[in-house]
Formats: sequence, C-alpha cells, structure tokens
Amino acid sequence: MSIECNQPVPSGCNPTMVTDPRLLKAFQVRFNAATQEAFIGVAPQDTNTDLSLPDKCGTYSKCLKQDSPGIVNPAAFTAFYNAVKTHDFAAFNALTPFLGGKRKLNGPMGAFAYSYVGCDASQLGAPTVAKPYSVASEGYATELIELYWCSLLRDVAFTDYPNSPVAHAACKELTDSATIAFDGPTDGGKVTPTLLFRGIFQGEDIGPYISQFFLTPTVFGAAPFDQKYITYRPNIDYMTDLDTWFDVQNGIGTGFSNQNDTTLRYLHDGRGLAAFTHVDELYQSYFTAYLVLNIIGAPPNPTSPYAVTMSATQNGFGTFGGPDIASVLGQVAKLALNTCWYQKWFVHLRHRPESGGGLVHLLNTGHAPFDANPLPRALNSKAVKASFDKYRTYLLLQPFPEGSPSHPAYPTGHGAVGGACITILKFFFDGDFVFNCPQVPGANGTQLEHWDNNPSTGKPGKLTVNGELHKLAHNVSFGHGLHGGIHWRSDTDASVKLGEAVAIRFLNDLACSYGEPIDITFKDLEGNPVNIKN
Repeated sequence: MSIECNQPVPSGCNPTMVTDPRLLKAFQVRFNAATQEAFIGVAPQDTNTDLSLPDKCGTYSKCLKQDSPGIVNPAAFTAFYNAVKTHDFAAFNALTPFLGGKRKLNGPMGAFAYSYVGCDASQLGAPTVAKPYSVASEGYATELIELYWCSLLRDVAFTDYPNSPVAHAACKELTDSATIAFDGPTDGGKVTPTLLFRGIFQGEDIGPYISQFFLTPTVFGAAPFDQKYITYRPNIDYMTDLDTWFDVQNGIGTGFSNQNDTTLRYLHDGRGLAAFTHVDELYQSYFTAYLVLNIIGAPPNPTSPYAVTMSATQNGFGTFGGPDIASVLGQVAKLALNTCWYQKWFVHLRHRPESGGGLVHLLNTGHAPFDANPLPRALNSKAVKASFDKYRTYLLLQPFPEGSPSHPAYPTGHGAVGGACITILKFFFDGDFVFNCPQVPGANGTQLEHWDNNPSTGKPGKLTVNGELHKLAHNVSFGHGLHGGIHWRSDTDASVKLGEAVAIRFLNDLACSYGEPIDITFKDLEGNPVNIKN
C-alpha cells in the first residue's frame, strides 16, 4: 500500500479561514494519510482458548493476588480483566486491593495510545500476529522444552555449542519435536548446534550466532565504543524454590539482585545477551547499528534519492541524513512498542514461561490439578529431567531475580521494536552491502577473532547488512526471551513481523512528508521486495 499524498481534499473538509498554500498543503498530506489509513479498517484478532479456562492457568496474572501456587484469585482476575477491557486509567488505579505485593503492572495504558503517523494498533493482527499456542498444545510443550534447554546452556559460549554434550542433547530432543511442532530453523529436518536458538529469517543461518552489529567497534560522536558490555556472573540463577516462585507471581520481591561480572566482555553467550536486554533502551541496538553502518561505509539504499547515481550536487541531512535516520528510529520504536502493547494487554494476555515452569513443577510433584496443562511430552522431557538433576527443582530457572517483567508475554516489545527499526535501516541503507572483515567473539568474550567461513560456527557465506540486521533483531529479542527465560520463541517471531508491518505503514505515511521524489525498494524479512513512494 502507498499513500496518495496529493489527492484533492474533498470540498468542505479544508480548515476554514486558512489560505496560506503551505499550510493547506500540509493539511492535505495529513488528511490524505489519515483518511487512507482509516479506510483499511481493523484487523482480525485471533486468540487461543486459554482465557476460557476457569483456573486461568494459561493466562497472564502476575502481580495479582494468587490463592495458591498456580491459581489466581478469581475476584482479582475479574477486576483486572474488566480494567483491560474498559482500558480505563482509573480502573487500573483501582486494582490496589487486588494486587498481591508492591510490584506494579507495567504500562498497560500504552496499549490504548494513538499515533499520528502510520496505522492504529487495532489495524494490525492476524495473520501477522497469529494466535499463540494454547497451554495444552504440542506447540506449547515444544516451546517450553526449548526454554529449559536454553536455561541449561545459558553459560556456554555459542562457539562452544558444537563441543557441548548438553547442546547435542538439546538438538536431539528439538529435532524429535520438529516432526510435531518446532518453529525454529532446521537442516534437513534436524536441529544442529550451529542452528540452536537461532532465528528463521533470511540470512540468519550464515556466520556466527552474534550479529556483526553487536561486534563491530564504532563511535558515538567523539566517543569510541568497542562494544564490550557489563554482563552477569555465571551460574547464578533465581526462583529455584516454590516459595520464592510463588512470591514473584504475587508481585513480591525476592530481595536478590544480579551480580555483575567485573570483566567487560563481548556478547558471546546466553547470559550475556540476557544481561544486555535486562537494562537496554529498547532501540539502543539499532541506533548502534546505525553508527556501525556509518563506520563501515555502508552506502545509501541504491534507490534512495541520495544514492551515488541520483544526486551530484546535494546530500541529505534533515531528510535522508544522520539527524533524520537517528530520530526516525526513535519515532518508529515508540509506535511499534505501543502496537505490541495493544496485542499483549487487549488481545492475548499470554502468560510467561516462568508460569509454564511452575505448572511443570506443580504437576510433576503432584501438587496441583489444572483444567489444562503442558502435555506429558513437556513434563517428561529430557530437558526438564536434566534441569531437575542439576538443580533439584522442576521450575524454569531465571537469570533475573524478579523473573519476567510485569506485563503479558505475547508479543514481545523487544521483538516489535527490532522488526520496526531494522526495516527503517533497510529503507535508508543498502541491505546487500557485505561486511568485509567479519568477526566472532572468543569463548570467554574478552577478544574478537576473524571469522573465515568456519562451518563450526555457522553456515559459510557472505554476511550482508540485511542478514545481520535480521540476526540482530533475534539476538536482542531472544536474549530477552529464550536466554532470559521470559519469552516464548513465538513471541519473538510474531513480534519481529509485527514491527516490520508497523514500520512499512509508518514509512508509507512518512514518505508523504518528504520533498524529495521517493521510489525506494528494500527487502522484507523473507527477502521479498517492498516499495515506498510518494
């Protein structure tokens, strides 16, 4: 879809008493964009059946009063759900008697914010955001099994996966799951160590697990930035006993805090990615990617009005220059986040993996009957057994003391912001440009090594801007989700697609605001062309 910016405004719709030609043109652009967006209508919203379960065991209820482990207080849930459906600020403020502790719900009113650019949150949904797996489905069991394996491999460097018996065991069980319901990448139907916990979009299977955008040194203005980060000390996990887990579900703090590693490291394992996403600004990685694109000399999108062959006398600045690109990343990040929040709070209310781990623990210890539960394939999985053998609990161990954030799981804000921001970078830059000197972090994350198409660390091939942007979005969102233990795989995949859709609609409107002639094409997550023109 392209917005027809220059359609005449219907008679009687222009603001009265306005005669200035520029103001009338500005109104024409806004009127046409808003009108054409509205005519698209709302999207279908396809949800699973978990909300209909009387005990709400598959529905988000964290921070509400819990009657017992795994069982939310019915009155608390009713008050909460009424607030969600009325999207009333006062109704959320009136929930104080129904909260189990002092922790607050995280930003539910963002679900009901409006945007002046792009489409409304209600206009995106199925099939981009499909219904998530229900708690009694095979897909749910598979996603939970993958999360248990991810927790067991949290401190293993990605480059060490081919030599890790735990990684090979994970590959075997997930390969067995692939014939039932596994949505991750496979090679000939098999999950391999170099594909473990990777994303599904074009180019993500090539090269090292960590995107070059997370490894390439750059500068932030006059400040050099080597991309070493504060991470957390290994082998320290939380919510290892039922009492602590129950407190967290009630919104009661554990009293613990993460222990920082005293050595700055390149991101090279699951705990490092989780640590990064625990405190990042949501579009931070993509702003950094913009800085990296500058430092490596990535050219503009070949169809940009300022491509080398397009303009010999001027360059972009406030439009198609650095100030434009940097600010647009922030604009689209906000829109993607609020669109994601609409799906989280108003449509799906999916519970978090820590809740799924609680169901496994309660069922395996015979302490709780539920209306629906993870299938025996999850209860009896090799991942769950390996976790119990190591930690003497069936709970899904968490790298953060507080577990997940206090908002529903599906989709994920990190993924939606990622999908939106990488789409903006594709619009401005040449997605086929190749990283000439790709690198891979060493096993302890203290140094970088040259990557020379070594198949033990990823499929050989050229590392393009688009492929590494796809990888970056999954690195960040899986860092927060799979490696952080707080999101399901499908949360990220749906969210990155949602963010892309948000950005495309945003760009269609934004194109109308430019004075340059725009006819720009870039590739989407699947490699299909997307055209933006004014």
